[in-house]
Amino acid sequence: MKYSGTISRGIRTPIIKMGDDLAAIVVDSVCKAVEEAKIELNDRDVVAITEAVVGISQGNYATADQIGKDVQNKFGDATVGLIFPIMSRNRFSMLLKGISRGCKKLIIQLSYPGDEVGNKLISPDALFDSGVNPYSDVFTDAEFKKIFPNTVHQFTGVDYIQFYKETAECDTQIILANDPKAILKYTDNVIVASIHERKRNKKILEKAGAKKVYCLDELMTASVDGSGYNDKFGLLGSNLATTNSVKLFPRNCQELVEDVQARLIKIFNKNIEVMVYGDGAFKDPQGGIWELADPVVSPGFTKGLIGTPNELKLKYLSDNEFKDLKGEELKAAMIKRIKEKDSNLVGRMETQGTTPRQLTDLLGSLCDLTSGSGDKGTPVILIQNYFSNYANQ
Repeated sequence: MKYSGTISRGIRTPIIKMGDDLAAIVVDSVCKAVEEAKIELNDRDVVAITEAVVGISQGNYATADQIGKDVQNKFGDATVGLIFPIMSRNRFSMLLKGISRGCKKLIIQLSYPGDEVGNKLISPDALFDSGVNPYSDVFTDAEFKKIFPNTVHQFTGVDYIQFYKETAECDTQIILANDPKAILKYTDNVIVASIHERKRNKKILEKAGAKKVYCLDELMTASVDGSGYNDKFGLLGSNLATTNSVKLFPRNCQELVEDVQARLIKIFNKNIEVMVYGDGAFKDPQGGIWELADPVVSPGFTKGLIGTPNELKLKYLSDNEFKDLKGEELKAAMIKRIKEKDSNLVGRMETQGTTPRQLTDLLGSLCDLTSGSGDKGTPVILIQNYFSNYANQ
């Protein structure tokens, strides 16, 4: 019996810079790690590359001025409403600076008690105790502060109402409301800054009579004055790069993963799967942050990573179908059951409690937790035995 299951291993690489041959660096780093740790690669091992170094190697950057010019081109000199931005210095402060440079006046509508990915202005308990109706009540920032004096984020120590007001470089007003239509009392030109609910919010505004509505994935979809761009995701998935620029979500990820896969197969003669990963999707139990601030977990992956797990729940089988078995008899019965399982177990009782998510979302979350976001220096992750099970001897 094999006693090792899934292994997630960070792979150190040189510091990636613009113009680097990322595919070559990834393959070389994997080869050196394999040699150093005496790793034996197997079919369906996974090599994952963080989106950050993909965007860096591509030089996919945009300045605040370039973002501002794109906004100016789309809205002219109109007062612009900006609804439901997430509260993040890394993710949104530079976008706000750029957007404000393209506006005559900006109305920022924040959601409460928190943003779409779980950053809290106030606690849900404070909201409940206040008697405020979050479905209908609209506040100016001053009115909101009278009811909720403390809007400092518990982890970052930042008051995002004040921070966003100070970051914007044009005449700016902040309101707090959860109904997207609240912005239409101020302007009918709107940027939808939400990530995962952007399409629905845009549809609501257009049905309510908004004149112009753009989502973040519709800004910076083409180069502006030589900038980077993302034709599919625009400004979504961008991160602060410098005091005047952002790194955009990477382009052409599919070409990269297929290139890396081909090189690895040639070297190791194993069918290695490859993916690019961004934010995972997992909730912090204390702060309530969902983490998933990218538009997708994986913008590129090889075809062997398409689909969802097709797994049996071992403890369910042990407690029910095999409740009278023990020891080697139980082991043999479990292995036989796994080997004979159907190729599609959707809806079956013996799968209850398994994780019904896309393989790339599960793997991306594992990679994100393994690599972290600080100084580990492992932008490449090697995952082994993810597709093996109890029946693999």
